[in-house]
Amino acid sequence: MNESLLRRLPKIDALLATPALAECGLPRSLCRTAARQELNVLRAGIRTGQVKQLPPEEELLDRILARADRACQPQLRRVINATGVVLHTNLGRAPLSPAALNAVVQAGAGYSNLEYDLESGTRGSRQAHVQNLLCTLTGAESALAVNNNAAAVFLMLSALAQGKGVAISRGELVEIGGSFRIPEILARSGAHLVEVGTTNKTRLTDYAAVLESGEAQVLLKVHPSNFHITGFTEQATLEELAVLARTHGVPLLCDLGSAAPDRLLRTAARQADAVCFSGDKLLGGPQAGLVVGRAPLLQAMRADPLARVVRIDKLSLAALEATLLAWQNGDGPRLPVPAMLGAAPVTLQGWARALADRLAGLGPCSVVPVQGEAGGGALPGTALPSWAVSLPLEPGLEVFLRRWEPPILGRIHKKRLLLDVRTLLPGDGEDIAAALAAWRERQP
Repeated sequence: MNESLLRRLPKIDALLATPALAECGLPRSLCRTAARQELNVLRAGIRTGQVKQLPPEEELLDRILARADRACQPQLRRVINATGVVLHTNLGRAPLSPAALNAVVQAGAGYSNLEYDLESGTRGSRQAHVQNLLCTLTGAESALAVNNNAAAVFLMLSALAQGKGVAISRGELVEIGGSFRIPEILARSGAHLVEVGTTNKTRLTDYAAVLESGEAQVLLKVHPSNFHITGFTEQATLEELAVLARTHGVPLLCDLGSAAPDRLLRTAARQADAVCFSGDKLLGGPQAGLVVGRAPLLQAMRADPLARVVRIDKLSLAALEATLLAWQNGDGPRLPVPAMLGAAPVTLQGWARALADRLAGLGPCSVVPVQGEAGGGALPGTALPSWAVSLPLEPGLEVFLRRWEPPILGRIHKKRLLLDVRTLLPGDGEDIAAALAAWRERQP
């Protein structure tokens, strides 16, 4: 370790007194923190032998200023998704429609009638803004919106199955992101897990056996949202379970995971007593957990103290209402996510060729067929044939694009950088061209 180099590190107060930092216009506290962090980086490098000489003061001040400036900028920001994964959980899942964005602005820019009934002049319910829409779209008696689908599952079990045995197939004891496991959620809710069948085969008679023995008083059907089992398999259908539940007078609960207001959701709402699903997946809206079903069960969920803990916020509620209105008015398939999922390969090929033509003057590129996916645990095992612009993976290119503003994220395959056009939004092509033009200017 070079002790003399450590002793030559400048003092923080001396750095803060320089015109570059004293007159930069940034908060002094941020500059102090940035200076301390940069000096710590140098100190660690000296101790490991990686830093053998100190940078010039001007360079050090530039680093401190850049670090302080980054601390002033929002960390959550827009990125360009060229991965081909439509509901990319790491990238925020569903992009919102212009109408949903406008609804968020209107709800957030001032006051709103979030919990105020304008007709009667009395306190209202925030659920009123979406309950009728959800019932109309699904045919259910009642509906409830909470902050996400994990919360919806937990609330459903807490309110409707606490202290009861819940029968679920071993093939549906799923784990989703963040180690969210169905058995643990059941235990936390106060319900008792009753496993039936096997991983690959669970018959209706397996459920019937635990109902007849008294081990279970609730049936739960869970969509295996992030995996797909093939081969020697058998699972009781929701329709079969509905008949069994009615025969034994027990509730049938269903976690669809992802769904849109189509025949599948309407059918599930008709068969099960309570069905929950996500707002930010195939529905194409904001993060939310939506529950539809029989009125007495939904009322029990509203009355559960946990409902207050997981209630949906006003901005998500505004975006959700706009999204549901789009489905009600027949515009659902034109929302960003349904439109991306439904884009025809021949259309995508045309978009890829148009983007490649725009980028052709900036370096070699080609149009190639690729396989995308829905992502977010939706449509497991379903490949989405798509087209991408393929770029040579030059050293540093992926990092450069990732640090561009807005960041551009593609995927790497066989030493090529692929930009899948399925997940590009209007205007993304211009940003990609600008980034590649800047990259070319930096090359020797």
